[in-house]
Amino acid sequence: MIRSFFPVLILLTHFFDPELFQGDIVDNIAQLFKSANAKEISKNFAPAVELSVNDNEDSYSKAQAEQILRDFFVKSPPVSSTVVHLINTNPNYRFGVLSLATRGGKYRVAVTLKKTGNTFFITELRIEPDK
Repeated sequence: MIRSFFPVLILLTHFFDPELFQGDIVDNIAQLFKSANAKEISKNFAPAVELSVNDNEDSYSKAQAEQILRDFFVKSPPVSSTVVHLINTNPNYRFGVLSLATRGGKYRVAVTLKKTGNTFFITELRIEPDK
C-alpha cells in the first residue's frame, strides 16, 4: 500500500515551491551574524551594497563591504542574533530586523534583500546601536 503512494508523493512535491521547505534567507543571515561569518554573509551581497555601520554610511563593493563587516565583528564579537521582524510577503523582496548582542553591546541590524534570478542578494545592510 505504501508503494502505491510513493509516485503520488513524488508528483505532489513538484507542485510545491522548494523555498517553502527551506528556512527563510533572513533566518540564515541571522545565524551567520551569530557566528560572525563575514565571508559567508558577503556571499549574499549584491555587487554594490549600501552599508551603514555606526553612522558611517556609503555604497561599497562586495569585497569592501565584507572587510568592513569583518572589522565590525573583530571589534564587537557576536554573542547571539535573533530575528525581530521579517517581511517576506513579496516574492522578490525580503526585509528583516535582527537583534544582535555582542560583547560590546546590543545592535539593531536591518537587512534589505532583492531577488535577482532565483537568488536573493543583500542590497542594504544597516548596523546601529540598539536604543
